[in-house]
Amino acid sequence: MKYEPKLPYQYIESYEPRIYQEKKTSRVNHIVKKVESLDELFDRIGLQDGMTISFHHHLRNGDAVMNLILDEIIKRKLKDITVAASSVFPIHTSLAKAIELGVVTQVVSAYMSGAVADVVSEGKCLYPCVMQTHGGRALSIESGKLKIDVAFIAAPALDESGNISGRQGKAACGSLGYAIADAHYASTVVAITDTIEPLFHIDIARECVDVMLQVDSIGDPRGIVSGTTRITKDPVGLAIAKRTIELMDAVGYIKDGLSFQTGAGGISLAVAAQLHLKLRQNNIKGSFASGGITGYLVDMFEEGLFEKLYDVQCFDLSAVASIVKNANHQAISASQYGNPFNPKNMVDQLDVVILGASEIDLNFNVNVTTGFDHRILGGSGGHADTAYGSKFAIIVSKLVSSRISVVVDRVTTITTPGETVDALVTDYGIALHPRHRELIEQLKKTTRLPVVSMKELLDTANELCGVPQTMLPKDKIVALMEYRDLSVIDVIRQSEIPL
Repeated sequence: MKYEPKLPYQYIESYEPRIYQEKKTSRVNHIVKKVESLDELFDRIGLQDGMTISFHHHLRNGDAVMNLILDEIIKRKLKDITVAASSVFPIHTSLAKAIELGVVTQVVSAYMSGAVADVVSEGKCLYPCVMQTHGGRALSIESGKLKIDVAFIAAPALDESGNISGRQGKAACGSLGYAIADAHYASTVVAITDTIEPLFHIDIARECVDVMLQVDSIGDPRGIVSGTTRITKDPVGLAIAKRTIELMDAVGYIKDGLSFQTGAGGISLAVAAQLHLKLRQNNIKGSFASGGITGYLVDMFEEGLFEKLYDVQCFDLSAVASIVKNANHQAISASQYGNPFNPKNMVDQLDVVILGASEIDLNFNVNVTTGFDHRILGGSGGHADTAYGSKFAIIVSKLVSSRISVVVDRVTTITTPGETVDALVTDYGIALHPRHRELIEQLKKTTRLPVVSMKELLDTANELCGVPQTMLPKDKIVALMEYRDLSVIDVIRQSEIPL
């Protein structure tokens, strides 16, 4: 049976992307209305049943704005609300409650974890949710496919006119790249802040904002740093990172002008630390690093090992401090970062990206969205965007963790298609995609790198752990996996195993 999605999120066969329309910047004499309370805010914006609201996630697991708004929506007994959040974290318990109550009936997001992921996995959301990429989210908003009625922007600082900065205030988070499409295209934009003061830098202009509200706190900036943004201390993980640098060097990418991105997993960050040493030792200067920026990239940048940082999101407080003081540490929007219809997007200019995986199969398809039990544990974020855009996409992972192999016959959920992945680096060897036949032979002849096939890695994992039992989900579709061009490449079905 063909799935008929809930309105207003419509799947359409074709459209003309309106990528370059900056909807609100012509409102020169626009005045932002300041309200004094949550009640006055809701009375003014006229939020109604069936509307779509959006949130950004730059405060990550420290965000308080989504819970604030959803608690009020529950209190007012609104119904059939769609939440289009750039990402969802464990802190967002009010969204989980709203789903269980039937207040929120669909979630559109690039990543979800915690209680929201649990209730969606268990089939408690009325309509299938939509899992996007970061670039795909920007495209869906700018093309008109995802229509946002009210965007709620957690604004670290506002001035009296309603201009927004992410670089000031009690909860400064740096770049606001994921909020920019929402600000330009939502019918109504609400800026919620705990700091009103003169701004030294404007990230979102007042012309994009309709209403502003000051509250006691928009969240805790310490929550920007989560468990996924700390370097591994595991000797095996560090050895994998060193092997990854050896592969990059052997393939010829560690050279002047290198453009680079790394994910936020522990081993991926260890690769960044190893790259730092390599660039310094060989007096190599890269052109740029991009994506979610961490202190490891900031250290290389401030040492002169990269000319620029292009920042769609600060992953830690070192990155927040850097974007405030360094002119060449530049904020970019999600569209500039990964929108496939934006001809100047940064992911298409990357040489190398380092990414993680929860599963990777014999066809090099990667899963970072669900566990083997079909429960949602994350999402693509920029994973599929960067794998497609970069010249060389490397997955790094231990082969076996907690007696579970990262290599499987077939991934539970396709997050990133295998044809966009180039290599997997593990503690038991390096597998390159079969399309790199000549490179495989070259590396075997000219290096000591342990190049093996993906089948050999799978056989090794099965010897170590045994052949895993396949876990079948229920029939109900709980989420659609949307690729960066907005096509649906997989579905997630209800998990058989409750928590």
